Amino acid sequence: MAIRRTLYLFCIVLLAACNESKHLTEGQNLYVANEVKTKPTDVKKKKTKDVVKDLEGLLRPRLNSKVLGVRFRLWIYNIAGTPKKDKGFKHWLKYKVGEAPVLASPTMLEKNRDILQNRLENKGFFKDTVMLTTSVKDRKLKAIYTAQFGPQYTIRNISFPNDSDDISKRIDSVKDRSLLRKGDPYDLDVIKDERNRIDTRLKGRGFYYFNPGYLVVDLDTTVGNHQIDMFMKFKDEMPDEARARYRIRNILVYAEYDLHSDTNKRAVLTPGNIRLVDTAHLFKPSLFDNTIIYRPGDLYRLNYHNQTLSRLVSLGVFRFVKARYERSDSTGNGLNVIYYLNPTQKKSIRFEVSGLTRSDNTTGGEVAVTWRNRNLFKGAELFTSTVYAGLEEQFIGGGKQVSTRRGGVDLNLYFPRIVSPFRWSTSSAFVPKTKINAGYDIFDRNDQYTLTSARTSFGYIFKQSLQTEHTVTLFGVNYVKPTNITPEYQALLDTNIMQRRAIERQFIIGSSYNFNYNTQARPNRKPNNFYFNGNVDLSGNLLGLITGANLDKGKEVHIFNTPFSQYARFEGDIRHYFTWGKYSMLASRITGGIGIAYGNSSTLPFVKQFFAGGTNDIRAFRSRALGPGSYYIGNPNKNAFLPDQPGDVKLEMNVEYRTKLFSVVRWAVFADAGNIWTRTYDSARVGSAFSGDFLNDVGVGIGTGLRFDFSILVLRVDLATPVRYPWLPNGQKWVFNKVTDISNAVLNLAIGYPF
Repeated sequence: MAIRRTLYLFCIVLLAACNESKHLTEGQNLYVANEVKTKPTDVKKKKTKDVVKDLEGLLRPRLNSKVLGVRFRLWIYNIAGTPKKDKGFKHWLKYKVGEAPVLASPTMLEKNRDILQNRLENKGFFKDTVMLTTSVKDRKLKAIYTAQFGPQYTIRNISFPNDSDDISKRIDSVKDRSLLRKGDPYDLDVIKDERNRIDTRLKGRGFYYFNPGYLVVDLDTTVGNHQIDMFMKFKDEMPDEARARYRIRNILVYAEYDLHSDTNKRAVLTPGNIRLVDTAHLFKPSLFDNTIIYRPGDLYRLNYHNQTLSRLVSLGVFRFVKARYERSDSTGNGLNVIYYLNPTQKKSIRFEVSGLTRSDNTTGGEVAVTWRNRNLFKGAELFTSTVYAGLEEQFIGGGKQVSTRRGGVDLNLYFPRIVSPFRWSTSSAFVPKTKINAGYDIFDRNDQYTLTSARTSFGYIFKQSLQTEHTVTLFGVNYVKPTNITPEYQALLDTNIMQRRAIERQFIIGSSYNFNYNTQARPNRKPNNFYFNGNVDLSGNLLGLITGANLDKGKEVHIFNTPFSQYARFEGDIRHYFTWGKYSMLASRITGGIGIAYGNSSTLPFVKQFFAGGTNDIRAFRSRALGPGSYYIGNPNKNAFLPDQPGDVKLEMNVEYRTKLFSVVRWAVFADAGNIWTRTYDSARVGSAFSGDFLNDVGVGIGTGLRFDFSILVLRVDLATPVRYPWLPNGQKWVFNKVTDISNAVLNLAIGYPF
């Protein structure tokens, strides 16, 4: 049977290979291979290898893709035929799954040869030749490019403009950081980068009309020993205005500009001497004083220009932002800068409907309505108000079900400035923000209990760059109160400390700091990207200092008839994303944290403790049911009504390979490992404490899944199974023999990637 299947597969592969050029017309050749070779030279082997790799990356077009040596996508394209419509399955199969044949033409091959030869010269191999040869068999063409080149020329000396004028002095002051260095290989790209670097520096010092094209580099290749002398100088036809420094004379802002606007409207002068045209009085003048960095008399600076545009965009109240400079007069060195701003819609409302299903037999949905005002007090203040309500049903066997109703309101107010009794100014490209939050929630479980909670916070958001952001919460207050506890549920609480902690009264007041760094936010993303998020959460310290609360000494302090929480909590999340090709990525994550209760508390508040298991966690275990440590109350994947298991310490590691299958469908295979622990011995949960042997308590799961990536929305389906149970005896923890047991698998449905 196996031999028959193998032969069947071999026949399919052979048929696919034979049909690759069958549909080509007379004179067409399928471009199947290209190769770059070199003739023996004095150049070192490593350098030759690097050059060949560089040249191969320039060859175009890309060849048809292969799987197991066969161009399957081309085969699908051929067998799909000609679709009669521009949509439908046949059209999708041919143009989305299939791949059109890549054809060879003499013009394209000669263009490739010229590109390779130019590349060698641009990299300093001046005595080079590239020859092209082709071979055709069964309408399949192979191109061979043979390069011959001598040693690479290096830089011996570099001279910069040395005139006595101001612009030459400015160039001389920045030459120490030049990209052109003695002994480096000649590289045209580096010369271009150096001209751009000098242009940027000059534009940061007032030279508005300068551009890199005014700099030329003459070469002297006759100095011998494969060396070059470089002479950077100004073009003879460089205009005088490019040599002068300019200052800002007037700043004019059109706050409600469109193509039909009357630009002759009368402007009012703001306290910061900015001329503002805002006839509808949409904005406070102080908004532009705080956002625009320039002031009349300032030297023109490119970084001020870019930072001001970025700040105006980040306000979130303009759909269009443009700046234009013009000479203030024909003879002086003054510039007028004019900002054209087109306001976006001030108010909006959004309705959201979401559904969920979890591995603990819970299904449900939620409806949310969000009202947004982007300019509440005419200073680009963003106000959002969200009202939501949801219902969940959990089926626990025996015909029983638990209904959970949740509702509430969440209010947020963002000021595009630091609200503080102290004056705070910054010229960063990003406007700092002040955030005020308030909310109220009701969580009701039928025939069990009701939880009501109120919260408020005040803090700042500082975006340092595209990659880096700091969030400081000066104070946050959270009050949780249980009500309507039924006698039956109270009996359960009397015997289960975990359930009791989950719904006990809580009063949390404290501060926090969050640091976020994400290189994926860079404009030019690289193959290697990193993400780090760190959080420090401190609660009750000031109250503890004032009241002298100390639970160990028998002094417990209550506020609103509730003991306030006192703790320190630290959490970190490190991720690495390695991309190769166009659609393949290896994503990995290490995350962990620790919480320490002291003073007025013996344990962390339930909402601040750590949990393991779930759709974005260790996916082979049910949400919040893994651990702590080797503690065992029942297999969480077999019993859907086990209570949530919290811990004080968490460590988790994940790795996931992601690739594209076709269209919007992505595939992934992953492994997750980790657990939670208590910091100290817990008599109610034996085996839960963190120790030097913590690796023996790690749970491990593996799985695979599909992602449907619609750009604005990613739907994820993951199927995972445990391969290591931390609660089993030593020697029996690994259970690879049960991987194929579907009863152990956990299905995770979620929105977005897990990390």
